[in-house]
Amino acid sequence: MTTASARFPHLRQDFAASLVVFLVALPLCVGVAVASGVPAELGLVTGIVGGIVTGLMRGSSLQVSGPAAGLTVLVFEAVQKFGLPVLGVLVLTTGVLQILMGALRLGRYFRAISVSVVEGMLAGIGLVLIAGQLYAALGAKAPAAGPDKIIGLPEAFADAFGSTRGLASLALGAGTVAVLVLFKRLPRAVRSVPGPLVAVGLATAAALVLDLPVATAEVKGLVDSVQPPSLSAFGELTSVAVLGTVVAFTLIASAESLFSAAAVDRLHDGPRTQYDRELLAQGAGNAVCGLLGALPMTAVIVRSAANVQAGARTKASRVLHGVWLLLFAALLPGVLGYIPIPALAGILVYSGAKLVPVRAIVSLWREHRGEALILVVTAVSIVAVSMFEGVLIGLALAVVKTAWEASHIRLEVIDKGAGPVEAYLSGNATFLRLPKILDSLEALPQDRPVWLDLSGLHHLDHACRTALENWAARHSAVGTEPVRVTAA
Repeated sequence: MTTASARFPHLRQDFAASLVVFLVALPLCVGVAVASGVPAELGLVTGIVGGIVTGLMRGSSLQVSGPAAGLTVLVFEAVQKFGLPVLGVLVLTTGVLQILMGALRLGRYFRAISVSVVEGMLAGIGLVLIAGQLYAALGAKAPAAGPDKIIGLPEAFADAFGSTRGLASLALGAGTVAVLVLFKRLPRAVRSVPGPLVAVGLATAAALVLDLPVATAEVKGLVDSVQPPSLSAFGELTSVAVLGTVVAFTLIASAESLFSAAAVDRLHDGPRTQYDRELLAQGAGNAVCGLLGALPMTAVIVRSAANVQAGARTKASRVLHGVWLLLFAALLPGVLGYIPIPALAGILVYSGAKLVPVRAIVSLWREHRGEALILVVTAVSIVAVSMFEGVLIGLALAVVKTAWEASHIRLEVIDKGAGPVEAYLSGNATFLRLPKILDSLEALPQDRPVWLDLSGLHHLDHACRTALENWAARHSAVGTEPVRVTAA
């Protein structure tokens, strides 16, 4: 056994997996960057940092990080509102907060976030992403607001059908989606090449051979595209709107990364994710991306799943994939200029559709309608208002639902017609159900003794205890035998 094989026993598997992940990541990095309203190279920069910097750190050994479709909408809004120079400040601050949360061992607590809120968040992002990228697929400019994007789609389609450029863009976009949908049905030998690469390759070839009048990705040099934030840009952190965006970046990127880690753990039998260290790794990656003025990163389930399925065994595969991205961006950047924008839009429309958990909604509606309602309301709120407010609405609904369920209480009254009336309270007696409790107790006969049994209560808060004592005093004051209370 050679020295290299002794030190890196899984190098062959990791090397092969890194090439697969590179081919999956390449079109996604470019597509996410273009959809975010930033130069295409910045998507590659984030992919490189996600592979080399985050990939070298401990946390989730087979999870791959890079620019994610889940943050596209929020990044686009931030760039439009604050400008590209401020993006680096937002991402750097996000990374610092993630490092702080990881150091404080808060990573594990992200698993306590309601799954319905997270799925609703991703569904809302998916809907806005689909609506926005349909305009790119039609060769049209998308409105800024989420509702306007959806309302304006019929007119955009009508305009596209009336122009050669629009029809060509639509054909390439629709063809890209069709390739991605049908790709899983092809023979295994064909599927050894990543679907997104095949779709973009075919669209690029069609655009060149047929000389189609469609927009293509604009390319600059990798070094020229890197713009570290200036000192004056950090002054924007005094703005409440900027701070709100940082909080949204931090929460969404952290939650998406850690939920992705949990999903990746289910795909392999290797070492489990160390959530706090993974949060530290994500924070370090985002801090570097911020210093370079690049896109924020998250763990990406598409790349991570491809990494596992390609046979990766250690973190070497994700580090190598970052190296391949760096070499491509440094040596062959001109290739990106041939990629049609509608093809990238098609990839993101397909990715956005996968974020909308239609089957999960149907299943939840059958078994847990409250959770389904939270999911739908969160998604609709994100589309109708904004990302941050939509997530807050979803979290508030989840808290209200939990409080409502936690305050469930049952009152059983046994009245034998003579003697004392027996009343049994069970469940959780909180101020939320106090009106119901008092209405039921005050409806008991005033001229009969009452035995009130509280031993079945799991919780009795101060407000309820005080109200029950006051009711017992009033009931006992009318000349009947005093209320007999069995304590909780």
